[in-house]
Parts: sequence; C-alpha cells; structure tokens
Amino acid sequence: MRELTPLQNLLFRLGAILMLVGLAVKMFHAQLSLWIFGVGAMAFCLMRLQAEYLGRSFNVRRLRRMQLLGCVFFLLTVLCMSMQTYQYGPMRRNEWMVALAIACVLEVYTAWRLPDELANSKKS
Repeated sequence: MRELTPLQNLLFRLGAILMLVGLAVKMFHAQLSLWIFGVGAMAFCLMRLQAEYLGRSFNVRRLRRMQLLGCVFFLLTVLCMSMQTYQYGPMRRNEWMVALAIACVLEVYTAWRLPDELANSKKS
C-alpha cells in the first residue's frame, strides 16, 4: 500500500473524528450533524482513495475493494441522512443507520485483515 503523507494521514484521522462527532451531534441538531458527518466522510473517503495498492496479491486487492465499498456506504449514509433531515426522496426515516452499519462492518473487517495480508504479500 502506498503510505499517506503526514498531512493526508491527519486529514484521514480528522475525517474519522468528524464522522463520530457528527453522529453524536445528531441527537441535538440534525442539520449541523449532517454537515459535520458529510465533511468527515468526504475527507475520510478521499484519503482512503489516495492510499492505493500497486501489488498483485488477490487478497489485498479484494480487501481494498471492500474498503472502497465501505466508503461508498459512508457517502450513501450522508445521502440518506440528508433525505431524513430535509424530508425529500424515498428515505425519510432512519435508513441511514443501515448504510452506516454496513460501512462500519466493512471497515472493521478490512482493518482487521489487511495488515496480515500485507505482511503475507511482502514475504512472498
């Protein structure tokens, strides 16, 4: 995997923190929460795209695609949250929680498996 620069790493971590803060603010102010979570998701996903894998390991490429799918679900969460907040489109209830849960499961799984697979691909 291509390593992120210190600034990119800071943006990646800041995006993750903003997503958590945005979810916590959801209880008090829905519109502010949407914007905080949205900015965090964009920063997180853009930095996730910057860390590309140039190797040939099938397992690492599969896990990388799962990470990118998790990013798509984070952005889908923002869309569903905006539909609920501004009452437009077909998803006006808490459907964003399903998209968020899928994204979190994908991120946790890849965060757990990817370091081992990267170590295995470097050995061979």
